[in-house]
Amino acid sequence: MMKENGIFVFGSNTAGIHGAGAARTALNQYGAKYGMGFGPQGKSFAIPTKNSKIQTLPLKDVRFYVNLFLLTAKKFQDKTFYVTKIGCGLAGYTDEEIAPMFEGASTNCIFDVSWKPYLGDEYEYFEGNL
Repeated sequence: MMKENGIFVFGSNTAGIHGAGAARTALNQYGAKYGMGFGPQGKSFAIPTKNSKIQTLPLKDVRFYVNLFLLTAKKFQDKTFYVTKIGCGLAGYTDEEIAPMFEGASTNCIFDVSWKPYLGDEYEYFEGNL
């Protein structure tokens, strides 16, 4: 269960078509806005892992968006960011490819427990659906 100040962080596409997976959850439950592919939206935050044609972005592009998110999370210490396994579902990347991009995240980021082997004990983790 998310804290009251919680933000649901999900993988999206640059067109903001939140049609499936965590993106659909963000749209239906956390205030994601259709047409917004990156950034804060209601009680959610979109990180693109696919382009506007719903093709998987290269890892370097995903890393760019992750870095922008990390700067945002660091700036907003009054929020708790619940980071889902972005890029590891419909985009087709592995935990091993994506999780290390979040190393050095601020302590207000909480991650899916399956990323613990890649991020270690310094972070908090959640299990199951939020």
